[in-house]
Amino acid sequence: MDNNKSVALFSKAQHSIPGGVNSPVRAFKSVGGTPLFIKGAEGAYMIDENDNKYIELINSWGPMILGHANPDITAAVQEAVNNSLSFGAPTAKEIDIAELICEMVPSIEKVRMVNSGTEATMSAIRVARGYTGRDKFIKIEGCYHGHGDSFLIAAGSGAVTMGVPNSPGVTEGTAKDTLLAPYNDVEAIEKLVAENKGEVAALIIEPVPGNMGLVIPNEGYLQSLRTICDREGIVLIFDEVMTGFRLAKGGAQEVFGVTPDMTTLGKIIGGGMPVGAYGGKKEIMEYVAPAGPVYQAGTLSGNPVAMAAGLTMLNYLNDHPEVYTELAQKGEKLAQGIKEILDAKQLPYQVTLLGSMICIFFTAEKVENFADAQTTDTEKFGKFFHAMLDNGVYLPPSQYESWFMSVALTEENIDSILKAIDKSLDVANQ
Repeated sequence: MDNNKSVALFSKAQHSIPGGVNSPVRAFKSVGGTPLFIKGAEGAYMIDENDNKYIELINSWGPMILGHANPDITAAVQEAVNNSLSFGAPTAKEIDIAELICEMVPSIEKVRMVNSGTEATMSAIRVARGYTGRDKFIKIEGCYHGHGDSFLIAAGSGAVTMGVPNSPGVTEGTAKDTLLAPYNDVEAIEKLVAENKGEVAALIIEPVPGNMGLVIPNEGYLQSLRTICDREGIVLIFDEVMTGFRLAKGGAQEVFGVTPDMTTLGKIIGGGMPVGAYGGKKEIMEYVAPAGPVYQAGTLSGNPVAMAAGLTMLNYLNDHPEVYTELAQKGEKLAQGIKEILDAKQLPYQVTLLGSMICIFFTAEKVENFADAQTTDTEKFGKFFHAMLDNGVYLPPSQYESWFMSVALTEENIDSILKAIDKSLDVANQ
């Protein structure tokens, strides 16, 4: 497969962009080789600068749940662009999308639009601190909440891929207020709460982590966190930037029947445009300026183009719940096919699936937390990743990322992916 144009572009990019990319995981550092530069995408496919075409399971890290270049979303963006790219003033669509989010996610009574998932999580922690008058918060090892200082302690995803889960530039003062616990470990949470009695403002968690690979919560785990937070007056924050509107209309909290105090959103609510949001109980959100004393602002928050794309996306998902049934069926077909291949080859890998999110761990260990995930063979995954590219399938270029499916994937696409996996596993195990 010829990728000479991507090689040339990557070389050129390194002269003006740190590492040649604008987000670390894109650099292919954990899988080796040169990142592919993409010039177009449609439906279930991406096309690189050499015109190589790939069935892809990244979907812009989640938001392209309807596939690339969806005509309804594209039309909404084009119409919005004709009215100017930005106003820096309120628009009616901001109200429309806020009301729709509150309807689809009942735990959210009020919501503030921002520009990214990172901005949403940073803001949510600040509001929780302002609301409780406390400084400390609990985060879960391997859960990635963006690149805010407080979150780059035992982070997953790009941070661990780059080998800097505790990033330089994060001060000791910031780190001391971040308390860590393993995922799926209720006793560790109880111990932290007891040791920091009355000092914990919030517990933030990806209810279904997708940034240490896909990990599923043990039965009762999320409900136990809800019980502890109720007892201790701690704000429970679900980071549903990935899972919100992807696993169900109401996100992971709907799937598992656990109601957080606050929720952070992103990805799908922009339909592919840069956007994020945080929301929750009315009494908490009333602390946000200008209603309350906790300051948070953004010139481009509620950008009219992003709002048009997101509103079109959410209206479609709200009106077509069959999307989630279709995605679950396709996910089950892919996961079952992978398991059959692994069984036939007698390979002890782990496959996790929830709805349209799926992951293969290159380890014999059952993966329940970040430590388990780190037993995976990343060198073997790198070989597998490049073999998949050679067989026309583009995966996330990191072991520590979930794969994302879209409704644009056909049955034939899934069959092609399974054939590619069969061949690529042989390459990885040579």
